[in-house]
Amino acid sequence: MPDIQPRIEWVEETGSTNADIRDRAAAGERGPFWLAARRQTAGRGRRGRVWSGHGGNLFTTGLYTFQCEPARAAELSFAAALAVAAVCDSATRDPALTRLKWPNDALVGGRKVAGILLESGAAPGGGLWLAIGIGINLAEAPDDAERPATALARHGRSLAPEDALVTLITAFEREREDWHLGGFGPIRDRWLTRAHGLGQRCEARLENETVSGTFADLGPDGALRLDLVGGGRRYISAGDVFFPDRG
Repeated sequence: MPDIQPRIEWVEETGSTNADIRDRAAAGERGPFWLAARRQTAGRGRRGRVWSGHGGNLFTTGLYTFQCEPARAAELSFAAALAVAAVCDSATRDPALTRLKWPNDALVGGRKVAGILLESGAAPGGGLWLAIGIGINLAEAPDDAERPATALARHGRSLAPEDALVTLITAFEREREDWHLGGFGPIRDRWLTRAHGLGQRCEARLENETVSGTFADLGPDGALRLDLVGGGRRYISAGDVFFPDRG
């Protein structure tokens, strides 16, 4: 993998950094490139959830181009989660406070502090473009009764968005290099050491059903392995997971 340092661009305000990156990818931008906004007005999380906010938080999307299938590139969601954990650790100075919740959230003190949204498409000129959207509550957190949120400033030192972005990109590049050289296995193993609810009973809410069981492991592709209440197991590739009394 060529040693190319990602470019960084800051804007004062945008609707969505993911939408901006999709436009740039369609126009031929290949990356590596990170766009960050000081204010985001129409950001999206998974399933169309709003992820917007004002000054002090980090809203950013990275653009990369790969010669691989979408499923392989999607493994970098877990690399992004580990990079978010590095930002959290730099603020809290206590790695035990930060846990990673399948499939794409980071929690501090049991409350959501960050989310990740990956999107991809065919790149002009060949290959696959991948947008890695990340929002981190550095200074403030939204009110969300279903998914209680927090901000890093409540758990340690305050981080400037510029410093948080540098930490994030540095950690992500380290994880991406490991992924390129060693595959998904090492990233999967590191993610599991910080997994929220591993070994605990949970409920997976899928598009057309709800499944209960124990979060037992990750599959080799990052799917959540659920050991079912009545016996057997199920691999969950997409859905929302809830832990009773834990979120």
